[in-house]
Amino acid sequence: MSASSFLKALKAEGLTVVEVGDWRDHNRNHKGPWGPVHGVMIHHTVTRGSAATVEICRKGHESLPGPLCHGVITKDGRVHLVGYGRANHAGLGDDDVLRAVIAEKALPRDNEANTDGNRHFYGFECENLGDGEDPWPAAQLDAIERAAAAVCRHHGWNERSVIGHLEWQPGKVDPRGFTMASMRERIRDRLK
Repeated sequence: MSASSFLKALKAEGLTVVEVGDWRDHNRNHKGPWGPVHGVMIHHTVTRGSAATVEICRKGHESLPGPLCHGVITKDGRVHLVGYGRANHAGLGDDDVLRAVIAEKALPRDNEANTDGNRHFYGFECENLGDGEDPWPAAQLDAIERAAAAVCRHHGWNERSVIGHLEWQPGKVDPRGFTMASMRERIRDRLK
């Protein structure tokens, strides 16, 4: 999917999209290939404040350069596009999980980190402290559902192509505050 197709798919799913800077060409492609892409990964940011969250996800930080995802989903349900191509969001994860995503089958437990996920997943960072207490507004959950469905619809994937970071990499807990099983049900219903 081209950057223009990505933008078009998100808007067609009814999302409010904010284009941030040179997002179409902002990537980490010089560090390795992007693709083949097989799924969508959902994260929480452990940040507060939409403007600061978008800026961090776009630029990254000293130990992890940006972009840290493709789109940032803020609490108001807007999707801020900060990069397109390889992004520093997934890290190393479990090759058995990747095979299950490709086959659109139930996920095995992630028990190793041996496969480059930045190459294989679209990433959406979602503004939330990730402490299990910070609320997930209805508008934000709806936007997560719509954004994931938009990518799946474009590629002809089903809801099993959408995973949480916690299902990919041992030790990760994000997203925290809703279950990926419940989000996949929402995505499945939207794709019908």
